[in-house]
Amino acid sequence: MALSRSQKSDKVKKLATELETSTSAIIGTFAGLTASKDFALRKTVRAAGGSYHVVKNKLAAKSAEGTKIEEALKGLKGVNSVAYTSGDPVALAKALSAWVKDNSEFTFKLGIVDGKLLTIQEIGELATMPGKEEIFAKLLFLINAPAQRLATVINATGRDLAVVVNQGVEKEKFAGSAAAAPAGDSAPAATVAEAAQVEESAAGEQPSGAVQPENVTASQGGEAAAEAPAEG
Repeated sequence: MALSRSQKSDKVKKLATELETSTSAIIGTFAGLTASKDFALRKTVRAAGGSYHVVKNKLAAKSAEGTKIEEALKGLKGVNSVAYTSGDPVALAKALSAWVKDNSEFTFKLGIVDGKLLTIQEIGELATMPGKEEIFAKLLFLINAPAQRLATVINATGRDLAVVVNQGVEKEKFAGSAAAAPAGDSAPAATVAEAAQVEESAAGEQPSGAVQPENVTASQGGEAAAEAPAEG
């Protein structure tokens, strides 16, 4: 049943709204596609974060005007469908490529990513690239790796230092320093002992010096006594 002009206009506006934010699309054609397989294809595209429509060529071209996938929808001929997404183009390419391998009724025509047209071969190459999630995971690993290595080095340095100290203690590497300390302490002790001996000797000499005057006086008195009778 032919569509009226107003119905065509409504379809163009609806598709244009959906394509406005799309950054990538894959155009394909099919022959003998059953309803069950068509349903499975739409489900596969939705799981990859995209949308899928069987389109009329002129309406698709009109709807895509001014969008990033405009070039891919110009001049289409025959039966065509478009799978498009504003998300990860790799995820969409992977999903469609895997589905097409098991369903020969569907074939690719061309693709487009951010305004750049892709051949069928380039769509296959796009499907082999890492997706955004995989790239983000690798990027996070590269960001975290230096910090993890630094923490490992710091911990290893502490452990190595402890091992070296323990080995030094076990092998008495620090015994020389411990022995030097008592030797150094013995010098002041010897000096104190010598000073004590000097004081004792000085104290012993002092009494003898004090008695000498008394002895001298006594002897002098004796001499005087001996001389006194002689005079009488």
